[in-house]
Formats: sequence, C-alpha cells, structure tokens
Amino acid sequence: MYVGSLRLDVLLGDVHSLKGKRSVVRPVVAELRRRFEVSAAETGDHDLHRRAEIGVSLVAADMGHCREVLDACERLVAGRPELELLSARQRIWDDSDE
Repeated sequence: MYVGSLRLDVLLGDVHSLKGKRSVVRPVVAELRRRFEVSAAETGDHDLHRRAEIGVSLVAADMGHCREVLDACERLVAGRPELELLSARQRIWDDSDE
C-alpha cells in the first residue's frame, strides 16, 4: 500500500478578496476530486487573498499509479489560466515507512 501527497503553492490572478479567492480555489479542488478520485482541500494560506496552498492525497496499490495520479493533478493545476503554480511537492510513503 502506498500513500501519496501533493502540496501545491499557487498564486491567484485578479483576486481582491477572500470571497474572490474561494470562487477560484473551490472549483479547482472540486475538479481534482471528481477527475482523479483523490482527497483534495485548501490546506494553507487561508488569510491571504492572492495565495493558496492546495493539498492532494491518495492511497494506491502500487507506487507507479500513485506517482501517475499526483503528476496528473499537478498538470491540471498548472494548466489553469486563472492561477500560477509556484511550487509543487510530492511525497510517497509505503507501508514499511515508519
């Protein structure tokens, strides 16, 4: 069993309020969940209106599938025109990690 996580640091475009931030981030999180069947949420930078941290996680039977899904999630976010992906960090654990 493998557990993968992806932390995405994004810069939002023309957003001037926290309400505007929600209207950009929520559809991205919903699309990640729907398309890739992963857990996804806004996990950081809650008080900044132009920055967001999006966390993605999944459990998979093999490392290759885990990495493939996380890479696809990263590409989806990087391809969104309304935000800029500043950094992405992937981690994968297997059941022998302690």
